[in-house]
Amino acid sequence: MHFDPAKLKEDLRKVMDTPWIDHYNQNDYDGKWSSIALMSPDGKSDNIYAFNANSKEITATDILDSCSYFEDILDSFHFEKAAVRLLNLAAGAQIKPHSDYCLGYEDGFFRLHIPVITNQEVVFILDDKRLIMNEGECWYINANFTHSVSNNGTDDRIHLVVDGIRNDWTDTLFFAQHSEKQFQKPEPIIDDHTKRLMIEQLELMNTVTARALIEELKK
Repeated sequence: MHFDPAKLKEDLRKVMDTPWIDHYNQNDYDGKWSSIALMSPDGKSDNIYAFNANSKEITATDILDSCSYFEDILDSFHFEKAAVRLLNLAAGAQIKPHSDYCLGYEDGFFRLHIPVITNQEVVFILDDKRLIMNEGECWYINANFTHSVSNNGTDDRIHLVVDGIRNDWTDTLFFAQHSEKQFQKPEPIIDDHTKRLMIEQLELMNTVTARALIEELKK
């Protein structure tokens, strides 16, 4: 899927003066990496957590009301959203190699990236392969694989990032591009570094569900 880069930028300009929140995984990056939420469990734009521990339905934040094109895009996605954010990787910043937890389509969850502003010096590596994501394109990545990003350009890189929950509509979309067999769930392999980062993120949340997951990871 492709979206209009000019309209994406127009909506982005409307929210640039909103306070952007530093990403909570501070051990995971160097430089400036910040975010605002377009949808969140409490409807607040500073609630940028991607992991909805209480499985609470998310709602539009106040800033989404002014972004008609972002709304149109989200309305065209006929699946339940788990998180909707704008993520800004500043010029010169980098996200270190890491893996996320249960963010492959085979897990029942998935992540979509839509570049709003990017440049040719952004190096996005997924599973040892470079992905070149152009403005307005919609990308699915399996974030269970090791990935990293370096913004070597002079402009910030801003993506609209949508986490969704798999359903029949998304199955039709995904399986039109690739065989269903390509989305079989493999045996999970979590290295110690990734496990430590996951535990740190869950400790920040400090909920009953998060603490239970921490105990499972420590086992």
